[in-house]
Amino acid sequence: MSRIVRATPKQIRPIATLMARSPLLRRYRVTARGASASLAEAMRERDIVLAALDGDAVVGFAWVILRLLLVAETHQSRGLGAALLARAERQARAARCRRLVLLVTKTNRRARSFYERRGYAHVADLAGFVRPGIAESLYLKSWRA
Repeated sequence: MSRIVRATPKQIRPIATLMARSPLLRRYRVTARGASASLAEAMRERDIVLAALDGDAVVGFAWVILRLLLVAETHQSRGLGAALLARAERQARAARCRRLVLLVTKTNRRARSFYERRGYAHVADLAGFVRPGIAESLYLKSWRA
């Protein structure tokens, strides 16, 4: 059974590797080296970075400040993404955030449906917002303080 924990510096490398191996993030030219540097900075800045662990192996993560949630393809459809998102939402609420905003690649119908089922509203589509040639869909979920 997978468990979700606050990520530690020792999990930077496995999370960065997961990011670099993701077909989706390769489109954004994410490398393990670049991801490691970004994750290390996030932890120094006390961003909320959660890791989904299967034993000691990192099989998913959520980076709340940058609104990134990724689950290894081998571990998808097991409720891990939902658990990461729920935990991220709880931590955001605990930090007194009243909303979460996220981007989903417009062609990623599976992810768009996932977020919509969890109460996220589609706000707009943004062509070339993150990278030229890639359209993103903007989603929002709000709650009372």
